[in-house]
Amino acid sequence: MRPLLALCLFSASCIAAPTLSVGFAEEDVSPNVGGTKPVYMAGFGNNRAATKVHDPIMAQAVVLSDGSKKIAWVCVDVVGLFLPTVEKVRAKLTGYDHVMVSSTHNHEGPDTLGLWGRSNFVSGVDPDYLSAVVDGCVKVVTAADKKLTPAKAKVGTAAGPELIRDSRLPEVKHDDIVTILFEAVDGKATAPLGLLVQWNCHPELLDSKNTEVSADHVGYTVKHLKAKYKCPVAYFTGTVGGLMTNLGLSLKNDKGVDLEDGTFEKTEKYGTEVGKLAEKAVAAGKEATLVPFEVRTKAILAPVENKLYVLAWGAGVLNRSMYVWDGSPTPKEFVVAKDPGKPVGVKTEVGYLKLGELDVACIPGEIYPELVLDKIQDPADKGADFPDAPKEPAVYPQLKGKYRMIVGLANDEIGYIIPKRQWDEKAPYCYGLKKAQYGEINSCGPDVAAAVCEAFKGLVEKK
Repeated sequence: MRPLLALCLFSASCIAAPTLSVGFAEEDVSPNVGGTKPVYMAGFGNNRAATKVHDPIMAQAVVLSDGSKKIAWVCVDVVGLFLPTVEKVRAKLTGYDHVMVSSTHNHEGPDTLGLWGRSNFVSGVDPDYLSAVVDGCVKVVTAADKKLTPAKAKVGTAAGPELIRDSRLPEVKHDDIVTILFEAVDGKATAPLGLLVQWNCHPELLDSKNTEVSADHVGYTVKHLKAKYKCPVAYFTGTVGGLMTNLGLSLKNDKGVDLEDGTFEKTEKYGTEVGKLAEKAVAAGKEATLVPFEVRTKAILAPVENKLYVLAWGAGVLNRSMYVWDGSPTPKEFVVAKDPGKPVGVKTEVGYLKLGELDVACIPGEIYPELVLDKIQDPADKGADFPDAPKEPAVYPQLKGKYRMIVGLANDEIGYIIPKRQWDEKAPYCYGLKKAQYGEINSCGPDVAAAVCEAFKGLVEKK
């Protein structure tokens, strides 16, 4: 028995411990403006045709390996990507335990969803461009994979309440920036291997009248941090519902003059300030163990009660399948719906990634900060449509790791995810307002938050 025991102990000692490797890459996926087809810009009104490319639309990728599992994260400077588009990217990539494709929710890039075409009844998506985005995502992941290098990581956070505005009552800000700085383990590199940044704000500072394609403030944040750390930078969007915005935010130039929304000067200033906030997070960073990896995902149905969305689907403006809604976010079978007159739901995905000491929530839309930070109004305002609705389980209290992060618009864009007890479409309106606040018009419906948050809780608890 003793020789056998010794052999078992020797074999166990030879099993390699998880080791972190990382690779970064980026790819220009800007549209061809001035060609034979118009490029409709997303995020505001219809028929906003682009006149030029001011700065590039980028796809940025981070590939991570723990020695046995490999995952890829991609973020594209567009308004959103539907799950069927993400699935096309995944189908072209092999050898990954998980591929997450997200977007910055940029309001100054091409329409990739269909809602901002020439009119409300015509999709603004160019299928050829969307195919190019898919190919760009595949290309950038492949390039990042080839750069995998043994690494160590430092995770940092910093608060920047002055850099974000909540344009919807009640005022609840998610104002923490998260950074992960990756460095070579041998210490010989003259620069970091890469920097991942996650911030919670709509990229929309160029506003609705701009016709020049741009990554908005994201491009300037990345530019600033690249110059500072001499390494690749990948920017991911987190909590942007609620509405986390930079429009109307007071920013001054070097002469103390207030900068105006809709200008590249203010957009650059804001992007640079976010970059400086990221510097504070990097400076406060602590070395963190990001291995081993554990990936949990769940496909669910989110009920679509928004009549405009149903009409857009029926008219082909929203080019994705809807499914029969039988009242359950987790049906035994996902049955494709054909009748827009009957209840429907959209198939989406919720994800939970545990990377060593880092817990990551992957949420498929624009979630309100109340649902992330456990700050749902209690009691509900007397003007709310569903004041007695139960509170949905908040995201961050589910995350028990030493470090935590959220990626919004992860693998899908299903619109605003709103606490049901803060839903407010009908008079009398909350807070004594004379009209409804903005939000519900771009949500699938009041029961989406429960579907998403309950599914996420189940993932964390392995239910």
